[in-house]
Amino acid sequence: MHDIIQKLEAKRAKARLGGGEKRIAAQHAKGKLTARERLELLLDEGTFEEWDMFVEHRCADFGMAQQKIPGDGVVIGYGMINGRLVFVFSQDFTVFGGALSEAHAEKICKIMDQAMKVGAPVIGLNDSGGARIQEGVASLGGYAEVFQRNVMASGVVPQISMVMGPCAGGAVYSPAMTDFIFMVRNSSYMFVTGPEVVKTVTHEEVSAEDLGGAVTHTTKSGVADLAFDNDVDALLMLRRLYNYLPLNNRERAPLRRGDDPAERLDMSLDTLVPDNPNQPYDMKELIVKSVDDADFFELQPDFAKNIVIGFARMDGQSVGIVANQPLVLAGCLDIKSAIKAARFVRFCDAFNIPVITFVDVPGFMPGTSQEHGGIIKHGAKLLYAYAECTVPKVTVITRKAYGGAYDVMSSKHLRGDVNFAWPNAEIAVMGAKGAVEIIFREDKGDPAKLAAREAEYKEQFANPFVAGARGYIDDVIQPHETRRRICRSLAMLAQKKLENPWRKHGNIPL
Repeated sequence: MHDIIQKLEAKRAKARLGGGEKRIAAQHAKGKLTARERLELLLDEGTFEEWDMFVEHRCADFGMAQQKIPGDGVVIGYGMINGRLVFVFSQDFTVFGGALSEAHAEKICKIMDQAMKVGAPVIGLNDSGGARIQEGVASLGGYAEVFQRNVMASGVVPQISMVMGPCAGGAVYSPAMTDFIFMVRNSSYMFVTGPEVVKTVTHEEVSAEDLGGAVTHTTKSGVADLAFDNDVDALLMLRRLYNYLPLNNRERAPLRRGDDPAERLDMSLDTLVPDNPNQPYDMKELIVKSVDDADFFELQPDFAKNIVIGFARMDGQSVGIVANQPLVLAGCLDIKSAIKAARFVRFCDAFNIPVITFVDVPGFMPGTSQEHGGIIKHGAKLLYAYAECTVPKVTVITRKAYGGAYDVMSSKHLRGDVNFAWPNAEIAVMGAKGAVEIIFREDKGDPAKLAAREAEYKEQFANPFVAGARGYIDDVIQPHETRRRICRSLAMLAQKKLENPWRKHGNIPL
């Protein structure tokens, strides 16, 4: 018995050491933590239960039979984040560069399968050189097994990817199918083909950072949600995000009431919107002043800045927030902002998180680049997402809601539950100037007459009362009472039940 225990401890020590002291030192020299250090930071202290510590690869080619390390380059198991269950895998770059083998993939699949059985989220800490070339098609098959599970888990349990090192080739498609992607600046990157292949095929010279670094993916491509300066910041923020999410699609997110009263008023909001309808203001000020404890967890803050998305709490309840941002492109909807918001709304709907929408939208972005880029189809994604969404939906129109963009932004017609407007809201097909120039074409040569017509149009249509008269707006509210009215609406909607017709799945305009 004593001998077997000694052998067990020796095996455990070897597994914990990964690729050895030299490679661990190299990992630290790059400013990166090891796979196990990352898990220690991510999970509550002492809660990690590791599985498959002794798994080894089964490859005998290219001298691999002599190179076996227990664990085979990935640490898997489960633990707790703030007392709530989570399944995790953490790739170990010190072992074969974190490359994925058949056995490595089987380990990841094992915890994904278990997470689906018990209904708990999966977090993947990715740090891998890609498929293990020595294993050929077996490693590619391993990736496909992981992809299949990503798809099956989508909308069933939350999936979060933390890219903390290289992620190249087929490896990028697993994070791409998860709900959220975090990256670390200057140490993580994602691309389908690396800089060398790009240079060979297209003759472009580009660095790994410019091609697929954290800044590229959080500002240009929109692939990643957030970028952080180091592993520690990234993992701590991941813990914070986790607090807003339910464990699975049959549960609600945890209720965490603080000291911020639901009935709180904020008089400063009465002067948030400028008198000049063309002057911008910061919609984030409204968000921060309306949510619990001014705590707003924004996602994709540097991508498609004309729309703002993120999580917050209202009277302790987790909510998703979507808001037009008048500071950028006047808050117009364009291709990138529609895709950004649509995916977020669909996530909230899948996981029972109410959606609060703050609207100030003059319309869809005009221009050949938008039309040729497919704004019709991409804009329809946001429309589809809101129309399909069955969770509680509360909408507040702060200023402009023009044309088709009024419809798209969680209007009453798309089954919005509670739709409010501020007193100076303008709900119309278009702005007064454009409308008058179309309706009264014959007066174009008479500026005084046009100005009078414009004033008349504004008086008649550029207000919330026409929509209110038809029941499209439930109430016109004072800006300072926005928080109170939203909190009351959410309390009323707590037991809302709405089901879409049975279908295998819809055909969203991809």
